Amino acid sequence: MKKQVLTFDFGASSGRAVLGSFDGSHIELAEVHRFDNNPVTLRGTFYWDVLGLFHEIKQGITKARAYGEFSSIGVDTWGVDFGLLDQNGDLLQNPVHYRDARTAGMLNEVCKRIGRETLYGATGVQLMEINTLFQLYSLLQKYPELLERADCALLMPDLFGYFLTGKKTAEYSIASTTQMLDPATRNWNRDLLTQLGLPSHLFPDVVQSGTVLGEVSADICEELGIHDVKVISVTGHDTACAVAAAPAADEDFIFISCGTWSLFGTELKAPIISEESKRHNVTNEGGYNGTTTFLKNIIGLWLIQETRRQYRREGKEYSYNDLEKYSVASKPFRYFIDPDAPEFVAPGNIPERIRDYCRRTGQGTPETVGEIMRCIYESLAMTYRYAFEQIQDCTGKTYRDIHMLGGGTKDTLLCGMTANATGCKIIAGPIEATAMGNVAIQLIAQGDIADLAEARRVIRNSFEAVEYVPQEERQWSEAYKRYRAIIEK
Repeated sequence: MKKQVLTFDFGASSGRAVLGSFDGSHIELAEVHRFDNNPVTLRGTFYWDVLGLFHEIKQGITKARAYGEFSSIGVDTWGVDFGLLDQNGDLLQNPVHYRDARTAGMLNEVCKRIGRETLYGATGVQLMEINTLFQLYSLLQKYPELLERADCALLMPDLFGYFLTGKKTAEYSIASTTQMLDPATRNWNRDLLTQLGLPSHLFPDVVQSGTVLGEVSADICEELGIHDVKVISVTGHDTACAVAAAPAADEDFIFISCGTWSLFGTELKAPIISEESKRHNVTNEGGYNGTTTFLKNIIGLWLIQETRRQYRREGKEYSYNDLEKYSVASKPFRYFIDPDAPEFVAPGNIPERIRDYCRRTGQGTPETVGEIMRCIYESLAMTYRYAFEQIQDCTGKTYRDIHMLGGGTKDTLLCGMTANATGCKIIAGPIEATAMGNVAIQLIAQGDIADLAEARRVIRNSFEAVEYVPQEERQWSEAYKRYRAIIEK
């Protein structure tokens, strides 16, 4: 008989419920519910619609019942964001979106008190203004009364787990995104929080990925007509779920988890916190079974998604295929941007910001849709090469292939350009890497799969990989020199 588990995978723009079926050698996925994840701006604050999202969880559970019994539920989400609960366990406000402007300037304010190198050394996490630490510090500066009323803070997958079971935990992988975890003890760096005047009691003790949180509460079971369904704290950070699904046969491998964000890195047994990792601002995040995902956070398909939205606001309706075709038809290597420059983080007119960046860096002005899109595609591929060199510098290792994971693998142009830019063979897939990893961890937690190595063997048997080999390496290497000169000015 097939074993079935239900996964909820929340991205920054959409979510879905996916039912995973395991027959002993293969995992099959069936999407049973898909929904938009639409943030809401209210009185100048950018919120997640968390109650609407929990309603979608209930809808997903109801729809999954039509496919038969399932034994467990696992939830993964984006990192860094959280909900505050009062002493009665009720939300004090909707969780605020990491793209909200409240953290502007907070990284510099914190570093005045702590020091950039000291902060990186204490957490091993890439310094980014969206991180939880800077969100909390902004609350301390602007809304201290909110922190005073808070009894508990739960990161997003833990918050949904609490809604389902009433249990409060902090899962390791999602906790590692906060810039508040001690990489040695793998628990909260409460000394750091105290030093910044932040309450150190807010977050529950950290539990390891794959911990059985409990069963769905009786009232929800009665409402939805289910029973005896466990909730498992999988690797709650979607990146960690995707890495767990990397179909790598070698112990040392490189991955790109490619979606709204691109996470470029490798899996290690222990963190690397060194002069090189500090200089390159590489992050040490948690993975399954206590591993470290050593990676760079890179703005990814967000640039394409937001560019398309801007053209739509201007009355120009382009499909993603249209944008790709315009890019292919444009002259190569004319314009480059640093995708991680601050001006590209917030929603808005990305094409105009790209034109401003190119003018400011002496490249001229990309005007056409194709020139804008070619600039985005080539800049992303070059940034992957840049991150690749930084990862190799830190680990001292060389890597033959790159595993490209997630929805971005459907973009064949980006996959091909990544092979050309890095000079490595790209092994693309699984497309549903996050859901696949979520399912696999639930199965390991219930004893149906022995360990992560066996899970990766099962995953290799469960999908067809697509490979891209490098071409035009000399031209890309010459253009890479220009790209570096531009972004390192």
